[in-house]
Amino acid sequence: MSKKRVLSGMRPTGKMQLGNLLGAVANWKKLQDQYESFFFIADWHALTTNYADTKDLRASKNDMLVDLLAAGLDPEKCTIFVQSKLMEHAELFLYLSMITPLPWLERNPTYKEQLENITDKDLTNFGFLGYPVLMAADILIYKADMVPVGVDQLPHLELAREIARRFNNLYKPVFPEPQAMMTEVPKVPGIDGRKMSKSYGNAIYISDTPDEMRKKIKIMVTDPARVKRTDPGNPEVCTAFVFHSIYTPKEEIPGIEADCRSAAIGCVDCKKRLADYMLAQLEPIYAKRQELLTRQDYLTNVVEEGDKKARVVAEATMADVRDAIGI
Repeated sequence: MSKKRVLSGMRPTGKMQLGNLLGAVANWKKLQDQYESFFFIADWHALTTNYADTKDLRASKNDMLVDLLAAGLDPEKCTIFVQSKLMEHAELFLYLSMITPLPWLERNPTYKEQLENITDKDLTNFGFLGYPVLMAADILIYKADMVPVGVDQLPHLELAREIARRFNNLYKPVFPEPQAMMTEVPKVPGIDGRKMSKSYGNAIYISDTPDEMRKKIKIMVTDPARVKRTDPGNPEVCTAFVFHSIYTPKEEIPGIEADCRSAAIGCVDCKKRLADYMLAQLEPIYAKRQELLTRQDYLTNVVEEGDKKARVVAEATMADVRDAIGI
């Protein structure tokens, strides 16, 4: 039996932070062993909010490729490609935009939220309003069976399903309706306790050196009410403990929690232990990343081969689409 097909993508908006790694790429690494997997660098999507500043886009795409490979994606197990290298995505986006009612886009909760919260950029453009249609094209062109998503992305996937149904009803059945593969996305705080974000300057990147990571862990906020070493701590409000729950062996977490509550361990020592556990998992990724940076020919070959594999599927789908429409 052929494997079911999974597809997902990520915008190249900067170097990969732990939120990206834990929220998406660690899951992709598992999926590549179980499914026919397509993962792409969504550079067109990066333009929806960053269209006015593209000077770092090419470098960011290369960084993302290096980060994906360093984090464990294997081109022998999955197809890694660049969105803008496949014009078929743009063609399908055009056709789907013709049949997508405007109210479907205007009700998108992410569209409303970002219009309200992103005040330093002009987002009153067609590309930003219509990016869910491009997202639908990205998914449908590969006739993906499943799309790994977090809860916040469900509206986008449901819109892709609605567009697929509308196309199939208007013309003839071409697209299967992709199913959501719900993924548990851990809430990864920044070192200051807020959401981890490049713009906040509170992120840990997989490209950070081991020394840089240790320095960031050292200043990670803990229980603000714990002033003295002898004061009992509250792990429930401690950023460092969130990372213990992710990186520390599960059998040791209850002991760390108990030691914190009883003041048997101080925050400095607790974070030193955390750094050891985190670095044990992150140093190999960093080392792999450094090695990949010396192999530009290999990186070029990975995306060229990935683009070729993706194009075979995309071209076959577009032949079906043109036939159905009568183009």
